Amino acid sequence: MSLNKTFILHRLSFTDKIVIKKRQEMVEIINEYIKKYKLKNVLDIGTTNDKIFKSSNYVLKNLKNLKNYKSISNQKIYDFTFKDTLLKSITSNLDKNIIKKFKSDLTLSVATIEHVGSFENQIKMIANIKKLTSKVLIISTPNRYHPMEFHTKLPLLHWLPKKYHRKILNFLGLSFFSKESNLNLLSENDLKIILKKLIIKDYLIKKIMLFGFVSNFIIIARIN
Repeated sequence: MSLNKTFILHRLSFTDKIVIKKRQEMVEIINEYIKKYKLKNVLDIGTTNDKIFKSSNYVLKNLKNLKNYKSISNQKIYDFTFKDTLLKSITSNLDKNIIKKFKSDLTLSVATIEHVGSFENQIKMIANIKKLTSKVLIISTPNRYHPMEFHTKLPLLHWLPKKYHRKILNFLGLSFFSKESNLNLLSENDLKIILKKLIIKDYLIKKIMLFGFVSNFIIIARIN
């Protein structure tokens, strides 16, 4: 293995340890909240097939007292943990049969909403999640205004207006993350605008801290 590849893998492994630590904090917050509800099943939005990083699907794997797992993902899921899986975008139009089949007490989506494209797509995603939820929905996403951008590992550039941020990423050879369709970071205010638009009132936003700044938001909403 080349020295450069070894360095990259070491760096990614170090980053994954930080992600796991933060996701463990999420797990503790979520488990504390959901224990007061009788939740029999969970639908995971944005499940990954990744087997390399321990942080992949970490929150879902560590939820307590849930037995029946379903998934909607744009990746083909081979994990037999899931009773039902659907290879479909969460921003697409979900017909009544899909909603009936996949509707669950708890709907969970971790670090997915920032990857579904435009702000309109992000609204559509949460609207669909609301339709798929019987009792509680939980969505987590990185904070746009943390000094470090966790996908590119670059500091502060993402605080620029998005069109300039994307041009710089493209110039630096990070064309994948320069596209809105692949990365569209959200602020706390953005999330509140979406929730208000969708008339989701019974919610709280929990915050995960890293290096003294809010690194991630967790929306926890009760659906009646």
